[in-house]
Parts: sequence; structure tokens; C-alpha cells
Amino acid sequence: MRRYFFVLIGLLLLAAGLAKTQDRPKHSHVIDDSSQYKLGDKIMDNIERSFQVTSGGRLTIDSDWGSIDVQTAERDGVDALIKRGIKAADDKRAEEILKDLEITFEQDGSDVKIEAKFKRGRKYWKNDLNRLKVLFSITVPEKYHVDLRTAGGSISVADLEGEVRSQTSGGNLRFGKINGPVWGRTSGGNIELKSCSGDADVNTSGGNIEVGNVGGQVKAKTSGGNLRFGEVKGSVWGRTSGGNIKLKSCDGDVDVKTSGGNIDIGDVNGDVKAITSGGSIKAHLLRQPKKDCFLKTSGGSVTVSLPSDVAVNINAKTSSGRVSSDFPVTGTLKKNQLQGTINGGGPLLQLLTSAGSIRLRKEESE
Repeated sequence: MRRYFFVLIGLLLLAAGLAKTQDRPKHSHVIDDSSQYKLGDKIMDNIERSFQVTSGGRLTIDSDWGSIDVQTAERDGVDALIKRGIKAADDKRAEEILKDLEITFEQDGSDVKIEAKFKRGRKYWKNDLNRLKVLFSITVPEKYHVDLRTAGGSISVADLEGEVRSQTSGGNLRFGKINGPVWGRTSGGNIELKSCSGDADVNTSGGNIEVGNVGGQVKAKTSGGNLRFGEVKGSVWGRTSGGNIKLKSCDGDVDVKTSGGNIDIGDVNGDVKAITSGGSIKAHLLRQPKKDCFLKTSGGSVTVSLPSDVAVNINAKTSSGRVSSDFPVTGTLKKNQLQGTINGGGPLLQLLTSAGSIRLRKEESE
């Protein structure tokens, strides 16, 4: 009898537990900020938030640390998932860092702002930052503006319609197909932009820059790396302290310079200025220049293709090499120098190299 009594008690306790579980409210997608768990040798901490917004709003992120990834969806709303992880060599120290990185959310109409700031300041944790990983994974409407800043980490933005501004103190910048203008800055990393319908203004203190088709103007600068551009409707301005420069085509003017590398300029409808401290230069001008054009290298060849009816004043000179022309020139023609006029003259076309050959090619009209 006593045995059956304990069995009955156990069944009653089990039933009570099940009832309590059923009465427990179901949590939404919002996870409490303090939810932490261990995974291997890391302490993980996730935060989720969702906001009802309409298209045309703006996402602003300002973080002391972490990478940012922005995706788009065919619906209204902003979903934010913030993943934080830190190596747990010292659990107390690790949890202290996570608690000190305060993350706040603010919504104003269709605008959402996320801030992640160290209460004691970023410098206080400078010896621990290499153990801390933070990822902002955000989904926004397809038509939305983004303004993103992090003091350390990469930034990526998928295809969207809107203005894109991104800045990081160290990391790569990657942009998809942007229907709008793009502005990007990194203190050290590569920059990649598939395309944009507006202007593109990008700058890195060290890394390659690759820009696809652009509907507006392009301004790109790197302290060390290659510059590569696709089809540009506006003008192109490019600078690199060391690397090659390649441009597929441009409807506007071109102004590029490298401290060491080749310059390859495809079909250009505007005027050209190209300078390299060491490398060859190639350029293809599709129409009559409106202003003076200047192409110079300290070491390499210079080859320029021009339409057959072009009218320019020509000054081509090499310190070591030959100068050749498919055009008849009125003026002085020497082995290493060509000075005079083509088709009656016009704006100045100046081609200079310290060591290499110079060639003027005639492109026959179709």
C-alpha cells in the first residue's frame, strides 16, 4: 500500500509539472539581453530585436567593436540579431567585458538606431578586444538607407535601394548592387562595390578597391593597393600609393595617379590625366578632347589610341626609347620626340616617359 502511495505522489508531481509548462507564456523572437551560454571555449551572448517600419527609413549603427552585415527582404520591418562571443580563459573577465558593452536600441518612426558602447571606454579593454567577437546581422526592407560605423570590423551591405554610408577603423567593405550613392571609409582593408546608380566615394588606408558599373561619378583612394573600375557614366578620380589602375570605360573625364604600377584606361569620352611613377600607360580616347590631356610615367611605355579626325597639339618625349605615330604630324619628329600639330591642332596632348616607347595609334571610324 505504501508503495502505491509513493507512485501516486509521483504521478501528481509529474502532472503538476506538465501543467506548469503548458501555462508558461511562449516567448517571442526577443531574447533577453542577459542570455548567455558556453560553446566550446567561448561564452556566447545573443540579442534579438524586431521593429515595424516602412520603406524609406534609415538604419544607423554606431559600435565600438564588431562586424556589420546588412541583408534585405521583400517586406517592411527591421530584424536585428547581435551575436557576441568571447574566449572564456577567465569566465569572470569575459562576462565583465560582455556586460560593459552596452547595446541600446532606438526607433523614431521608420528610422532605427543601434548603439554599442563600452561603459568604461574602448581603450580600457584594448588588451582584450582580440578575444571579443561581435556580429550585427541586420535585415532591412529593400528600399532603405543605411549609415554604419564600427571602430573595428568588416561591413557588408547586400543589394538595396537607398543611400549607403559605411565607416570602419579596420576591416573590409563589401557592397552589392546599390540603387543610390555609396560612401565608404576603412582605415585598413579592401573595398568591393558591385554597382551603384549614384556617385561612389570610397577610401582605404591600405587595400584594393574594386568598383563595378557606376551611374554617377567615382572617387577612390588607397594608400596601397590596386584600383579597378567598370563602366562609369560620370568622371573618375583615382589615387593609389602603389598598385595598378584599370578602367573599363568612362563617359566623363579621367584623373588617375599611382606611385608605382600600370595604368590601363579603356574607352573614354572625356579628357584624360594619368600619371605613374613606374609602369606603362594605355588609354583609348573615343572623341575629340575638350581640354589638355597629360599622360606621364617615370618608367614604362605610353600608348594612346585616338579617333582618326582628332585635332590636337602633340608633345611626346621619351628619355630612352622611340616615339611613333600613325598620324601625320606637322612639326618636329625625332627618334625620341614628337612636337607639332595633328589635323590642324587643338588642345595639348602631352605624353612623357623617362624610360620607354611612345606610340600614337589611329582608330579608324566605322
